[in-house]
Amino acid sequence: MIRIRNILAQVFESRGRVRHYGYAFDAILVALILANVIAIVIESVPSVAKQHIGFFAYFELISVSIFTLEYLARLWASVDLERFENSTLSDTQRRLRYLCSPMAIIDLLAILPSLLVFFVSFDLRFLRVLRLLRIFKLTRYSRAMQLLLQTIREESGSLFAAFSIMAVILIVAASGIYLLEHDVQPDKFGSIPKAMWWALITLTTVGYGDVVPITGLGKVFGGIITILSMGMVAIPTGLLASSFSDQLRQRRDRYSETAYQLMEDGVICVDDREHLDELRVELGLSKQECAQIEQQVREKHPLKRFCPHCGHHLN
Repeated sequence: MIRIRNILAQVFESRGRVRHYGYAFDAILVALILANVIAIVIESVPSVAKQHIGFFAYFELISVSIFTLEYLARLWASVDLERFENSTLSDTQRRLRYLCSPMAIIDLLAILPSLLVFFVSFDLRFLRVLRLLRIFKLTRYSRAMQLLLQTIREESGSLFAAFSIMAVILIVAASGIYLLEHDVQPDKFGSIPKAMWWALITLTTVGYGDVVPITGLGKVFGGIITILSMGMVAIPTGLLASSFSDQLRQRRDRYSETAYQLMEDGVICVDDREHLDELRVELGLSKQECAQIEQQVREKHPLKRFCPHCGHHLN
């Protein structure tokens, strides 16, 4: 059983000798998740849902069964995950730590709405919306999405500071427009909470036009807030763009460094190529991109070229 559990953990992480089965498993689950999202969207059409109620019911039952088995299997095999390889935690502690991980929580949210319907009476329309949470399972299989989440985590402090400043400006803008417009438009600017709608759409440069100042001072104040908002909205965007670019560069540098270390003897053996392929998938880099990086390593670094068997220099 321990051997099976270890193999299952390698399949889930797409590593080791069974990584090809892991790729296939991921592809099947991605297809199933996308099919679920499409089915949930189509099922929201009353005429289609009524006509194919049996199909949607069976498809939901099959899908939630597969997702539940996957969740339980991942929980069982979590003790052999690579992150716990050198850990001194017990099996129970490892499973508890896995249960608290973001990916495990997403997996649970994907099946929880359908399981709760057997115990609690739910509005089916509300249940349909909750089932759309399954789309977040794609974050497990999308390297780009994982890169974006990692970027947000690393810039969380800066983003919090930026949004805090925006929240202060939002309150100032709402308070200012309230003082200038509440006597003229009490139905739209009768209170600061009502004025926050105008402040929000102005600061985000959306400008629906459903609520606008009509006094001279209100228009001047609105223009100042609009100009100010252009710079404020760009702050979190710039932070994410800069950090995202740094993350990509770090991943390329890591692949380049590993490629140089493996190519130092001038020979790329089968094991080296497998290691580079695993690293490429882990970092979310394309084959073409990695080939360019390897070519740059060959051109920029004077690699040693010795025969790995006899030790003689290779021309």
